[in-house]
Amino acid sequence: MRIVLVEDNESLAQGVANALRDQGYAVDWLNDGDEAYRFLASEGGDIAVIDINLPGLNGVEIVRALRKQGSGIPIIMLTARSDLSDRVTGLDAGADDYLVKPFDMAELTARIRALSRRRADIQTGIREIGLIQFNQTARTVIGPAGPIDLPRRELALLECLMDHSGRIVSKERIADTLYGIGSEVEANAVELLISRLRRKLANTGVTIRTARGLGYLLDDTPA
Repeated sequence: MRIVLVEDNESLAQGVANALRDQGYAVDWLNDGDEAYRFLASEGGDIAVIDINLPGLNGVEIVRALRKQGSGIPIIMLTARSDLSDRVTGLDAGADDYLVKPFDMAELTARIRALSRRRADIQTGIREIGLIQFNQTARTVIGPAGPIDLPRRELALLECLMDHSGRIVSKERIADTLYGIGSEVEANAVELLISRLRRKLANTGVTIRTARGLGYLLDDTPA
């Protein structure tokens, strides 16, 4: 799962991002409201955690703008204020939940899990390409010979490639999606994951092609 964290307090953001990454989440961290809105509007994410007080657009303005354009990304708002009116304003703008600082990481992760389950209840999440069926809700992949066992990173890689099916996805975009923007990733980490996933998709009618110097492309055209 990819979480977009929008928080201008660097020490708090680093602490939250590291704790989430330790639990297996990919985290993109942004500290400016204008930049965060552009990123969420174009790149999206699975869940956004947005502080209210930000340079540029504030958190409420980001949420309103995203909802106006039709984005359904689940949003948790962070605020140092405890006034009821501030919480109501955030929820009325389109936020799904809120947390008042200071908060416990256990509570934040519990709320993230709750929003993830709620979203899964709404979406069937079943996608097909070639001879494979990917159930995004159950996080399972079925091929012509039965279930295909994919570890978390390989599953996220397949999802990323399916999101751009028929189009080239750069190695940098894949790394950002799987590990989060700014994460320190070994140069060959994406290549190794591509190689493993390619082997597991053999005989499924799905091909991962390499576009030299550009990235990778997923399609169901025979090799």
